[in-house]
Amino acid sequence: MQSLEATCPPNTQSRNTSPNSAPSAPPVRRPPKPPTTPPLSRLLNAVGERLKPVVLFSTQLRNSGAGAPDGGFFPQPARQRRGTEPDLLQNPERGVAEIKPVDCNLETLAASEQTLRYLQKYKLVLITNLRQFRLLELDSTGATHTRESYTLAETETDLWSAPLASFAKHKSLLPDFLSRVMIYRAPLVQPKDVAWLLASYAREARARAEDHPLGSFDAVKKALQESLGIKFEGEKGGHFFRFTLVQTLFYGIFSAWVLWRRTPEARQPNAHFNWQLAAQYLRVPVLRKLFWEMAEPGALNSAKLQEVLILAGEALNRVQPAFFTTFREEEAVAYFYEPFLEAFDPQLRKDLGVWYTPKEIVNYMVERVDHLLRTELNQPLGLASPAVRILDPCCGTGAYLTSVLHRIHRTLRENAGDEFFLPINSTHFAPISAQLHINLFKSTALSFLYVTSQRAFFASN
Repeated sequence: MQSLEATCPPNTQSRNTSPNSAPSAPPVRRPPKPPTTPPLSRLLNAVGERLKPVVLFSTQLRNSGAGAPDGGFFPQPARQRRGTEPDLLQNPERGVAEIKPVDCNLETLAASEQTLRYLQKYKLVLITNLRQFRLLELDSTGATHTRESYTLAETETDLWSAPLASFAKHKSLLPDFLSRVMIYRAPLVQPKDVAWLLASYAREARARAEDHPLGSFDAVKKALQESLGIKFEGEKGGHFFRFTLVQTLFYGIFSAWVLWRRTPEARQPNAHFNWQLAAQYLRVPVLRKLFWEMAEPGALNSAKLQEVLILAGEALNRVQPAFFTTFREEEAVAYFYEPFLEAFDPQLRKDLGVWYTPKEIVNYMVERVDHLLRTELNQPLGLASPAVRILDPCCGTGAYLTSVLHRIHRTLRENAGDEFFLPINSTHFAPISAQLHINLFKSTALSFLYVTSQRAFFASN
């Protein structure tokens, strides 16, 4: 590792550079600063222990021609004993880290020759001065990109002078960021991995929203209140509004991405999903309004939620096609909500009773009800009978309502003949879960309401 002065001089803005200032005294040689790597190493390894496979941060890196970084990230297969130091010659598959003291200027470090050599060798470098973190990547053209960053304190003074309580939110958000660094190169295939990644960004967005005045969200708040038939009042209502807003945004992005994948544009070489176009794919008016508001500069974006949504959109672009081998593409929206909520807020998922019911069980139960209506209750059209009203007060992601719609649709087509298409009559069902105050805490409101609409859209295409 090169000397600090060569790669990361202190921030010159803190020095007195006035031409009228008195000549400064010769620099006093201070004792060496305590090492910064071991404490951060312990944090990185504690975070890596939670991942599957476990990711080890090791400082045992040999100089392979680019210099010796402070450490590297190594995924450890299950068969390998945890904590085992990798061979000195092993390439750090998940990138390397360069750690400097708190008085280091991160901009200078990012532009240094040392960092560029690491990027050319390892392609992915985490740089930090212990109060700021930045993940750098070198693309195929040789250009350096900041993929993600995280800030504990903007300046050294802020780090030491800010009240200790102001750092409480970083207890979960910083480990989330470090986890994303360690899995950045991991293939995104498993639904739980994708769900965790989106949920980690959702937690960051929720923290930003909670730190921001509620008045910034007035337009969206009003739209949600009108759509749901409720009012977000008081401190508890404000908290629930922010929660609903963030959850709706991120589940909306996922839904838009699934819909985008079905378009011809998504099948083009180097196709790239842009979250700002989500409104084009979401068929629910209040969601379109929400994403239009988010895509435009204004009061809503003073909370800097756009930055997090961009990162979430980029994460979805890294998902592998094998993601859809777990379930059919048209079932992705309904299937995904359970692991997403489990990762976003596991206690809330338990409180709300959110559990995914396999489609086969749903269809069986719907068919049994339809059969009983025909044979026992004198309703020859079964669920399609005008005398039947469908009520699912805890509709979740709409699995049962969607299956009912399919059953009604099939009955109407059978009675009308194969050559005549009858659209589903929306008056045959009443998804009112989001309209009842008592059910707000049983169905997380808008998320479930619009997912039901999205699933109906899938069925009609």
